[in-house]
Amino acid sequence: MSTVTDSSVFRDIFSSSASSVIWSDKTRTSYYLRFESALATAQARFGIIPRKSASAIAQKCDVDLIDMEELKKETRKIGYPVLPVVKQLVRLVNEVEPGLGEWAHWGATTQDVTDTATVLQLRDTCDLVAKSLENITCVLRKLARAHASTPMAARSNLQQAVPISFGFKLARLLATFERHETRLSEILPRLLVVEFGGAAGTLATISDTGVALQVQEELAKELGLNVPEIAWHTERDRITEVGSFFAMVTGTCAKFAFDVKLLMQTEVGEVFEPYYPHRGSSSTMPQKRNPISSVYITAMSSTVKQLSAALFDAMVEDHERSTGPWEIEWIVLPQICTMTHAILTHTQEILTGLEIHPEAMKKNLKKTQGAVTSEAVMMQLGKLIGRQVAHDLIYDLCRKAAQEDRPLVDLLSENELVLNSGVTRNELESWCDPANYMGLSKEMTIRVTNPDN
Repeated sequence: MSTVTDSSVFRDIFSSSASSVIWSDKTRTSYYLRFESALATAQARFGIIPRKSASAIAQKCDVDLIDMEELKKETRKIGYPVLPVVKQLVRLVNEVEPGLGEWAHWGATTQDVTDTATVLQLRDTCDLVAKSLENITCVLRKLARAHASTPMAARSNLQQAVPISFGFKLARLLATFERHETRLSEILPRLLVVEFGGAAGTLATISDTGVALQVQEELAKELGLNVPEIAWHTERDRITEVGSFFAMVTGTCAKFAFDVKLLMQTEVGEVFEPYYPHRGSSSTMPQKRNPISSVYITAMSSTVKQLSAALFDAMVEDHERSTGPWEIEWIVLPQICTMTHAILTHTQEILTGLEIHPEAMKKNLKKTQGAVTSEAVMMQLGKLIGRQVAHDLIYDLCRKAAQEDRPLVDLLSENELVLNSGVTRNELESWCDPANYMGLSKEMTIRVTNPDN
């Protein structure tokens, strides 16, 4: 095992089978060949290479025909995998008819092939991410609607703050994921572009044909990609942008997972990860039900963030073709992408089977003897005796309620200043009811979950 994403034990936790396939040697090599096939096809259409050669090249651009052991040895010797692939391809095509293979890789350079293959791998990864985001928002929308009026305590600095609804909490998460969906749609047109410029990006090798830019367009069309404004061999903003996006998405997942871990505490118990036998068990404490998926999410998210930062270093490339920063992408992108999809998968699984305990939320709202509604009382009393006066009074009464373990409403009912204000016991009980002080939790939740209504 070199990394947890390669481990036969941990692979399906810190990666996913779908994303692992995308970033495998076989898929990467198949995309090298797809580039070579598309290039030959495009060039043949414009008469740059013989159609017979293009047909033979396309026929032999089959990853199953590549000797992977030879590729491994040659890559170690040469330093890059593209030339060894091209050499095998040329040999395979020349076996069909001597000389046909010499037209392969015509006018291209190693980075053209590598960057385009990376873009295709990122496209596949983004497809997985888009589907995961769609599934997550779908589950969140249903949960938020169902709990639009379920009271719970908001937390500020890990202390109970004011009442909100659980649906409101989920709706905020939903809105964040929906913003990520928008971001992804904005990023893709910039990301999904072909790289074909030759040695320094000027297409000098085929510029004398008069159709070099048309070939570039045809190549992009063959691959289902867009045409860039200009070569981008050492302008790596596209790659850094999508890496940063993955860090943001996984950061959102980690924020949710962190909240789940806190809400699963024995003293809180308001939500739990999905249950199945022995999930989160301790080897020595039989009573334990530890958060598991949430732990993996937060750990991997932190790792994605650190790895994505390396992409900013990869942007600092020298001149028109760089002397090293480019290879940073080779190291970190597979891990960023496989972990991102794993994180989204864990997040979706938690949400789909999330155990929600409204009674625990209600019970916890009572723990402070009504102090959780102190702001509500202050705002109402403030209209009668002044906000600052009410603030200081409620502050003292909340401390007394905690010290004497008595309900705030009882202390309010006994207070001379409150009694002189003309407030009735019924009014005080209404002010001290958490369900009556959730603000616009329900309305805001509905606004997010039903944007057309």
